[in-house]
Amino acid sequence: MTQAMDELRKLLKSGDLPGAVRSLRPCAETLPLAELAQAVRALADAAGFKDLAKAAKAAAKRPDEPQALYDLGYGCVEHGIAFLAVAPLRAALARVPDSRTLLAELVSALEDEERHAEAAALLAARGEQLPAWPETYFLAHHTLLAGDLAAARAVAARLPEPEDDTWQWAHARQRRMLDRAELAATAGPLDSTDLRGWQFALTGTLLGTLSPYGYDAGMTGRYAYFGDSHDACRRGLARLALALDATGRRPASVSLLPGRDDRILGLAAAAVLALPAVPYEPGRPDTLVVAYDLGEADPSLSERADGQILYEHATRWTDPPPVSADFSALQAQFAVRPWKDDTRPEEEIAREVAAADPAPDEGDGETPPDPDDAFRAYAAALAPGWLTGPRDRIDSSGPVPSSRFA
Repeated sequence: MTQAMDELRKLLKSGDLPGAVRSLRPCAETLPLAELAQAVRALADAAGFKDLAKAAKAAAKRPDEPQALYDLGYGCVEHGIAFLAVAPLRAALARVPDSRTLLAELVSALEDEERHAEAAALLAARGEQLPAWPETYFLAHHTLLAGDLAAARAVAARLPEPEDDTWQWAHARQRRMLDRAELAATAGPLDSTDLRGWQFALTGTLLGTLSPYGYDAGMTGRYAYFGDSHDACRRGLARLALALDATGRRPASVSLLPGRDDRILGLAAAAVLALPAVPYEPGRPDTLVVAYDLGEADPSLSERADGQILYEHATRWTDPPPVSADFSALQAQFAVRPWKDDTRPEEEIAREVAAADPAPDEGDGETPPDPDDAFRAYAAALAPGWLTGPRDRIDSSGPVPSSRFA
């Protein structure tokens, strides 16, 4: 038994399934395939995934058989452990290099791991033999998510209209992303540190604030753990007000979603913006819809009503919501609500949020300056592409890397 398997079995014996999964990350692509399959079988048995356990058992017995390796990789992707799918799928593709099915599944595994540059390189290596749909579409997609706008634009330019209508939505989404990226590139560097620019390019979201902690230590403007406060909520609303003013947007009301967190923040927004608060109704025009987070968003919010603006306070960047906000105050992996244990009436808490200090957190002093005047100018520059199209979800944090909890 190798050291990796020994550690895995110890963790499983102690009941630490998440720890056992994490223990395989450093060696997921260096373990012999038979041993990797045995490790996956142990995980699958502990989790009760009978289909994956069966596939892993077969791959452990036949680690040179492409079908067995494909079944193992496919099962890992389906059960949310795509990092364990990369090695068997890569090995299977090496044995059957012309298989579009294997290529697609390996690209899918790399996508789930946000290894977009690797996915793009894998597809680009096919050269002129790469089919247009969906492979060349995915080449443009992953090239963009890897941060190379010029190359993505060049690939997309040679992509014909899809013959299959099921790909029309993806083609339209890609065009919107590329157009927003071009606009964002006129307002900022759109490089590997331009969190605000890439967020706008990929989702159409205008990001209000940047984390003032750990910018050069791996966070690049995002939070990992964020202990929220009334002041931070008020700061987000202040930035929203600047954006509305800079872009000439004038909502007539604030729409309150039914959740307690959403209602508190919505009532605070109504007070700050001096607007009436009304219950949320799908399709209501000229209104600001306020959410603390959109993790369980109403699907009706994906379609934009005329003049409607969707605000999210804390966007979970490691698990993007089903609907992308038009404006997000901040990005965090975990955010603890400031009123988590506060049982007072929503209206009372909302008044405290509205009266809180909107001044920025000084942070650790290492984050680049982000003054209000610069943000106002940035929002004005993006105005032609803001609040256009549906609120598409992008299941990726994009080209800007940030440290995260495993």
